[in-house]
Amino acid sequence: MKLRDLAHSRTGDKGNTSNISVIAFDAKDWERLCRHVTVERVKAHFADIVKGAVVRYELPRIAALNFVMYEALGGGVTRTLALDAHGKSLSSALLDLEIPDEEPAA
Repeated sequence: MKLRDLAHSRTGDKGNTSNISVIAFDAKDWERLCRHVTVERVKAHFADIVKGAVVRYELPRIAALNFVMYEALGGGVTRTLALDAHGKSLSSALLDLEIPDEEPAA
């Protein structure tokens, strides 16, 4: 399944840094997001775009994860030649991440 089946997202940017929040539709899926939407997977998913570090912040009270991605916007809004200078489409791209189906607890 796609991440978009379990969550929605919001994106922000500052300079050459992009930040993507992934918010579970249902709080019961938050732990699943924590297991499968890792820094390593996000970094690999954006390997051609994100040149710097990726940091994950967990927000359990709102069933969300926030990823800060450094060196992600081609130098920033005023310097990049990217079609999406603000990186707003990165949230949609992250929602394409494959999440393994999980067996129900026995």
